[in-house]
Amino acid sequence: MSAPLMRRLLAEGIGSAMLFATVIGSGIMAERLAGGNVAIALLGNTLATGAILFVLITMLGPISGVHLNPAVSLVAAARRDLSWRDAAAYVVAQLCFGIVGVWIAHLMFDVPIIQFSTQARNGVGQWTGEAVATFGLILTIIGTVRHRPGWVPASVALYIIAAYWFTSSTSFANPAITIARSLSDSFAGIAPVDVPMFILSQAFGAVCAALVASSLFSPEG
Repeated sequence: MSAPLMRRLLAEGIGSAMLFATVIGSGIMAERLAGGNVAIALLGNTLATGAILFVLITMLGPISGVHLNPAVSLVAAARRDLSWRDAAAYVVAQLCFGIVGVWIAHLMFDVPIIQFSTQARNGVGQWTGEAVATFGLILTIIGTVRHRPGWVPASVALYIIAAYWFTSSTSFANPAITIARSLSDSFAGIAPVDVPMFILSQAFGAVCAALVASSLFSPEG
């Protein structure tokens, strides 16, 4: 990246705060308006998340690469597209600013700012869903950056919209947002006790995607 590190961290921080606030805020709004219809609530949550991803990647991508996700940053470091030092700084910015985004969503919807989720998300099916979701996201990013860089915003946004519905876990696919969502007892929340296995599943999916991408999207291809 050509931009100074502090500017890139600011982009990662602002982007993470906006993304996390959108996921939590749209979940709260959807749950309030859906009248108990979980499918409608999920649809509202899905569309808002996909829309903000398109905007954020388009707006901030030229500055930081707009990772907004430790899995993306760490895979980038492993592929030598980002230094490990910068990747560590990205992860801190994503998590810290993302949590602030969750608190802002709570403030907007007049609910307690500090809270913990009670929504259980566990079991082999959920863990498999997270591995698949993260695998697909990383593969989508690497492949689109390699072959169709102008399509990255649309490609990532559309993948997440699809993954909300085809994965059993509704596609968190992001360790930072998984932690942040444990701090919101809302539609998009996850019980803190279930966070470690989600993150392990995401890490497994990310590693598998990086290995596949190294062959599938090799420079010689």
